[in-house]
Parts: sequence; C-alpha cells; structure tokens
Amino acid sequence: MKTLAEASGVVARPPGEVFERLRRWLAGGGHPMRMDVDRSQGFVAVQGGWWYRGEYRVTADPGGSRVEHRVVNAASWGRWGVPLANRFFIGFRGKVVAGFGRLLDELGTPE
Repeated sequence: MKTLAEASGVVARPPGEVFERLRRWLAGGGHPMRMDVDRSQGFVAVQGGWWYRGEYRVTADPGGSRVEHRVVNAASWGRWGVPLANRFFIGFRGKVVAGFGRLLDELGTPE
C-alpha cells in the first residue's frame, strides 16, 4: 500500500485514554467503513470506498501520547488512478494535515 499523506503530533494525555477516544471518534464517523483495531499495538485503521485506508498509531511520548496518521492507497483495482485522482483535489495533503490537527485538539480536550 502506498502512503498518500502523513501527519503526527502529541496530545497531552495518557496513551490508553487517547487511543480509546480516537477509536470511539473513528467509530462514530457516520461513514460505512471497516475498522481494524489492535489495542496492544495502539493501532486502529478505517477502510472504506474503493481506495481509502486511514491508519492511526498511538504511542507513549514524554509529552503524553504521540499520534501518527497515514492515508494509504488500499485499492485492489484501479490502484494507478488514486494518485492521479488525488492530484485533482488540489491541497489534499494540506487538508489531511489540517484535519488531523483539529482531531488532535479534540483528543486533547477534557471530556
């Protein structure tokens, strides 16, 4: 699978709490997506549509929790068309990074 965009940042909360909040946020996204969860590795991924897979990893960091996010091309057919289509969405990587920044803010906000 080819990475199309990446972002990471730190949330000033414990990894277990951040992981669970992230998992709940992804599950409540309102889009029909398959979710893969590996709590022991701090890993959760959502996959939907014909090409999209968003992977997240939460690990311990001196500042709390490091959250990493990758958008990958998971297409089983027409794989060649995904990067081409995303070039038509000018600013795709910037939008991913900006959206991820908002997610980090939300994960860091007390419940």
